[in-house]
Amino acid sequence: MTTPARISRSASMTKGEPPTWSAPAGEIVGRRDGDVLRAGGIRYARAARFAPPVAEAPVDRIDATRMSPACPQPRVEFLEEVLGLTPGELPFDEDCLRLSVTVPADSTADESLPVMVMIHGGSYVSGAGDLEIYDPGALVTEQRVVVVRVTYRLGLLGYLGDGSTRPANLGLLDQIAALRWVRTNIGAFGGDPDEITLFGQSAGGDAIAHLMIAEGTEGLFRRAIIQSPPIGVMPGRSAMTDAMMHLAQSLTDETDIEDVLAAQPSVEPSVARHGMSAGMPFGVQYGHHPLPAEEDLDAAWSEAAERVDVLIGSTDREASLFIAKALGGRALGPWAAPFVRRVGHALTERIYGRGVLAFAERHHAAGGRGQRYLITWGVPGNPYAGAHTIELPLLQGELATWRDAALLAGVDPDDFERSGRRLRQIFADFARTGDVGVISEPGLIEVRELPVD
Repeated sequence: MTTPARISRSASMTKGEPPTWSAPAGEIVGRRDGDVLRAGGIRYARAARFAPPVAEAPVDRIDATRMSPACPQPRVEFLEEVLGLTPGELPFDEDCLRLSVTVPADSTADESLPVMVMIHGGSYVSGAGDLEIYDPGALVTEQRVVVVRVTYRLGLLGYLGDGSTRPANLGLLDQIAALRWVRTNIGAFGGDPDEITLFGQSAGGDAIAHLMIAEGTEGLFRRAIIQSPPIGVMPGRSAMTDAMMHLAQSLTDETDIEDVLAAQPSVEPSVARHGMSAGMPFGVQYGHHPLPAEEDLDAAWSEAAERVDVLIGSTDREASLFIAKALGGRALGPWAAPFVRRVGHALTERIYGRGVLAFAERHHAAGGRGQRYLITWGVPGNPYAGAHTIELPLLQGELATWRDAALLAGVDPDDFERSGRRLRQIFADFARTGDVGVISEPGLIEVRELPVD
């Protein structure tokens, strides 16, 4: 493995000049943005459609003054409403294997800061690393960490293959290529290549759990913050995936991208036929490079336990997000409260709770360090209180960034600021030490040591 670079400051790092980092990848020219320095749109690899990523070769100079484009994807209007997303915020480009780096503007040459690498969520079909709602500025400045955001392939482009005519797990391979870039180059930004923590929510958390056991990832990261992984719907998907692949066979590397996106909904299976797994039909495929067969998963995660510290958890009302979607995105009035409580609790346990608990207990039994958390924060009276994604605005972005999000309708700005600052501290403390101990803060988070009684 290439020796990670240490930070190198040039004369152009002086005030008034664009920041420049001398890295193995090349001279990277970024931009100043208040209390942080940003380097965006950095290509970590290239890939033809339906082909594995190829690491980007070093160049003399990298213009890192733009945001990373998003992988082409169909609109998800419900999430746009809940998260306050702006359609078209980032351009779509199949050449999306990019990452961004954010560092404190006042970092010094002798600092070696913890690195936090974000893998975004979105059911493996939507999202992008550089969306404004994922802005890590507050996390970086308050906690003095380096944050890397990764964009990777989604949906039909990244998560459906038969392993012969079309490789499987391309999105996961993209993420591995990004982590290799980070391990090699992050020292140039003042990050410690031996203190890399992955963090991600939903599909991002699921991806991180599988990066722990993917071939070729040993030594690329030390810790993992696994947020609301849908572990309960991941096993036993091979028949569903085979049916999806059969429907997608006519799509080739010559098919117009708009036709690929238009075809994606027709490839997705029905819940009636395939159960809750069809609620997130795209995802990793076991038994295909770089993942072990499904029957070998427990052994693989047990083997990884001693080399990766884990903080894993969920929110207390994950499923209320999906119940609202099933009801058309309408606010849930008093008439729906008993239904939401009963069905929401059952679905939360089925999709998230049991799997998170089993993962945490196996990790501990195999000799791994870690804690399990439960986030209980939310806006009182808001139907999304405690819902899936509720921690995202606390961890990243400012309140102004989330002003149009139904998730935060009616929020108290002071509570938002106070709760966000505390949650960012907890996550960053784990990135620094791998152990945040027992925490009990009603209305925000509970953290328990393993094993969990």
